Amino acid sequence: MTVRIEGRVQGVYYRAWTEQTARRLNLDGWVRNRRDGSVEAVFSGPETQVDEMLRRCAEGPPDAKVISVTVTDEGGAPPSGFTVLPTH
Repeated sequence: MTVRIEGRVQGVYYRAWTEQTARRLNLDGWVRNRRDGSVEAVFSGPETQVDEMLRRCAEGPPDAKVISVTVTDEGGAPPSGFTVLPTH
């Protein structure tokens, strides 16, 4: 699933935190900053782990202030592993 995270989520370690958290949950996907100030991520894996990742994204790392986590697309499968992509 593809999600968009809005709030104070850039410059607060959000992408690295997302990568570490997703790897701990054994999820595949990617995360990147968007030029509009939001963060976009794709998570793929067992439903319970994806749901847990979404719950954690709503909190984020300590310095983040998440306003919303919105699912923008469901389906498909990213390549194996989890990575940080360049800003888009």
